[in-house]
Amino acid sequence: MAGELPEYYFRVRENGAAVFRVDTENRNRRIEMDQIAVVNIRNGEIKPHGERTLSDADLDRIRGWMEERARLLALRDIDDIHRAVDYLNLTTQWVQSKATDEQLDAVTNDLLLAMHDLRSTLVRKKADRVLK
Repeated sequence: MAGELPEYYFRVRENGAAVFRVDTENRNRRIEMDQIAVVNIRNGEIKPHGERTLSDADLDRIRGWMEERARLLALRDIDDIHRAVDYLNLTTQWVQSKATDEQLDAVTNDLLLAMHDLRSTLVRKKADRVLK
């Protein structure tokens, strides 16, 4: 294998991860992964797997992963919003240059309602910020 394997592996789940300790120092020289915990990013909970007790090193590494994961998810959120702006622009170009009447009939109401909802929310939030 190229390089050393990490000591821990985090199998990402919707709200966190299952945490495994990676072992390559066994007699069969196989990669073994022993689940040691389940973590929840939203509430910060770390649950040891089974009857296991987590060491301070385990907890430090898990907390470090949780902090890094939260940063990554925040970056992805804002990137998704920038992509949404691009999609809106591409949609406008499609409506103006390519869309057929039938295609427009199929999407116009949904787009108008979604855009109205977004605009109303953005205006309200901006007003809240200005009044602070």
